[in-house]
Amino acid sequence: MKNQGLTSKEAHERLEQYGRNEIVDSHKRSFWLILGRQFSSPLILILIAAAFISFAIGYLPDQEPHLVDTILILAIVLLSGILGFIQDYKAEKTIKALQQMSYPRSRVVRDHTEQIIPSNEIVPGDLLLVEAGDMITADGDVIESFHLDVDESILTGEAQAVHKNIEDLVFKNTVVNGGIGKVLITSTGMKTKIGQVASELQKVTEEQSNFQIELAGLSKKLSLITFFITIIIGVVGVFKFGFYTSILTAISLAVAAIPEGLPAVVVLALAIGARKMFRKNALIRKLPIVESVGAVDIICTDKTGTLTLNEMTVTTTFFDGQEHTTSSLQTSDLRGTPKMLFLCANTCNNASVVFKEDGSQFYLGDQTEIALKKAACLQFGGKVLPTYEKVNELSFNSERKRMTVVVKDQKNHLTAFTKGAPEVVLSKCTHILDRGKRVLLTKKLKDELLDQTQHFASRALRVLGFAYNENLETGDILEDKLTWIGLQAMIDPPRKEARQALEDCKNAGIRVIMITGDNPSTASAIAEAVGMSTNGVLTGLELDSLGDLELLNHLDKGTNIFARTDPFHKLRILELLEKDHTVAMTGDGVNDALAIKRSVVGIAMGKKGTEVAKQASDIVLLDDNFSSIRDAIKEGRTIFDNTRKFIDYLLTCNLAEVALIFFITLFFSFDEPILYPVQLLWINLLTDGLVALALGADPPAKDIMQRPPRKNGEPLIDKQLAWLIGLIGLKKAIVLVITFFLVLPFGLDIARSTLLTGIVLFEFVRIGAIRYGEKLGWFDNKWLVMGLIVSLILQVGLIYSPWNHFFYLTPLGWFEWVILIGGVILGYILAILITRVVKRTFAAVE
Repeated sequence: MKNQGLTSKEAHERLEQYGRNEIVDSHKRSFWLILGRQFSSPLILILIAAAFISFAIGYLPDQEPHLVDTILILAIVLLSGILGFIQDYKAEKTIKALQQMSYPRSRVVRDHTEQIIPSNEIVPGDLLLVEAGDMITADGDVIESFHLDVDESILTGEAQAVHKNIEDLVFKNTVVNGGIGKVLITSTGMKTKIGQVASELQKVTEEQSNFQIELAGLSKKLSLITFFITIIIGVVGVFKFGFYTSILTAISLAVAAIPEGLPAVVVLALAIGARKMFRKNALIRKLPIVESVGAVDIICTDKTGTLTLNEMTVTTTFFDGQEHTTSSLQTSDLRGTPKMLFLCANTCNNASVVFKEDGSQFYLGDQTEIALKKAACLQFGGKVLPTYEKVNELSFNSERKRMTVVVKDQKNHLTAFTKGAPEVVLSKCTHILDRGKRVLLTKKLKDELLDQTQHFASRALRVLGFAYNENLETGDILEDKLTWIGLQAMIDPPRKEARQALEDCKNAGIRVIMITGDNPSTASAIAEAVGMSTNGVLTGLELDSLGDLELLNHLDKGTNIFARTDPFHKLRILELLEKDHTVAMTGDGVNDALAIKRSVVGIAMGKKGTEVAKQASDIVLLDDNFSSIRDAIKEGRTIFDNTRKFIDYLLTCNLAEVALIFFITLFFSFDEPILYPVQLLWINLLTDGLVALALGADPPAKDIMQRPPRKNGEPLIDKQLAWLIGLIGLKKAIVLVITFFLVLPFGLDIARSTLLTGIVLFEFVRIGAIRYGEKLGWFDNKWLVMGLIVSLILQVGLIYSPWNHFFYLTPLGWFEWVILIGGVILGYILAILITRVVKRTFAAVE
């Protein structure tokens, strides 16, 4: 009995029985692991141990216990850990949600109809339909095969695809290279072959991006520098404040100043950016790419569905030497050639019609095949189309540029139907159908048909040719001595938003290159419609005749359209461009996966893309829309800007704090540290938390898409930013030292309280200077304003609270506030002047 798949009820019951079709992730971070990591830093552990030891030693003879200090230090460490946990947990949830969205989808037969479901819902007994480009999403037995070739290299390491016959086994996560087939699922999840070796596969760690490596290196260098400075402060402090106070102060300064959490904060910013991109129809599959996409300076894009709507409609046909619009054809006309034309389009077709319970219908499949099937159904006026039993299929691919099916009628007569690029199909034809009669196809007729193809293509129509071979005998060559039937031309309108998106890319210094398998005339017409400029068009055949230097010369001269290409042409163009550029490559087919994977930013089409292309990509465009690429680049640039901003802010503040304490500890004789450990940790909690995170949510600068892309290999901290951090950090330290000594005559406690408050107030100074440099308003980011206000309220509230003495603080009077406000104004003016001078200096050098 022929397998018809499961019912929905059976599928639900089996899902309950066997579980989801998922591989258990051994790297998954649990709630408790994320929480524990907040307190696993060596510095945090040393600080906690030192606090306990200090408390315990206080009970020895002639020693004073420090119970309150110990409790406060531990409380602040705990609070910082909780805030860090919230950041990490939020990032983890976002990443997990993105991974869930990127699950492959599978075509199955349920309730006697074809359906598309998430692959993790497949169960044993499901009937899986596969074709070239699909990922096989569970283990099973092949029950139907038409030239089915499967790449099993993920399991065997063998690059050669394996041909699969009926009753052969296929395995989860292998890839269909060619042909079509049906698979009866036998095992899912951890019971599949890939599931049995999953633990070994998960031991292979994914390579870090350049961005991640740079961040880790930066964090390490800064940690080493700060560590050595705090050792000096600790050693000097021993002779001034006593062993325990000085050591605890040094450790607290290290905890406050070393940017150990910088990579974690950046991960959260990337996760937030990925979520924003998803809202704009760009699904991020690999988190670090959020930053990389902002550096793109060349986009190699497809035409169909990206610059056009991919909503095909057959508008015009050509047969019997005449052009006919589909609207002018009557059902009564469907005899002879037109009948065979639509019959061929309907039969040589893998799109399917699915009927809903309410009687309505919708189509599943490739948009081109759907358009052909719709046109056939329309022309046959609702009559039942002739049905055949398929006995063979030679699938379409970018190399063959044609598709052939062999069908058998009720009398067991075999007929081959072929469709594809007109020039390719014509090359296989020896005869032509003329008013229902088969006559010899002369060279003159071939030239006329090619001219007609060009005529259609120049009107931005997509053109396919159709042919057949009836009364085939077993063993005959399928695509030989075909009889030409005619042409069908489809309109695929340009996207309205494509013109503006291309203009935005041009203004942003991003070059757009169209690489399409379509006709050169169609590609040129679409390019003109969307405002895309080019210096000529090159075809795949012309590419093959050019050497690398010649091709580079065409690229340098501005050739931006490549037509009738295959995926290997894409790869060749990419390899030449990526030597000096950051390239984003789009694709949708099986063989596109190589170019997508090789490019810095690989982009797959979410609607028309194969699962192979999606799994090889960094980004999946959920709407296949070119404007979504532009939006992703804009978000990537924003993420990079914001990352630079909070690195700028954190390092400037940390540099000022370390320089301030280093200078006063070394060159002035105080019996007590100018800032106690609990105060340093308090400042770290206020300045490194809410405000730094809020900078990651800054909106894009107004000129972000008017700037040229950043250069290849440009570091996070370039020379200009390094000078700004150094000069403004030292300026802040000097102003704070002056503030401290102006208030010192009123007592060390007052001076210390003023200094601590000044550090908080100088957040506004540094943020103000950053926003001035970026041309952003204060209220463009409500979270930033809230973070600053909360920090200030907490500091002022603590100074005037009954618990201020626990933090060694004293209420400030009007004189101290005048000094502080004067220092803030002076600091802001100096910061703006430094920013102007540094930016002008580097602009002049460039």
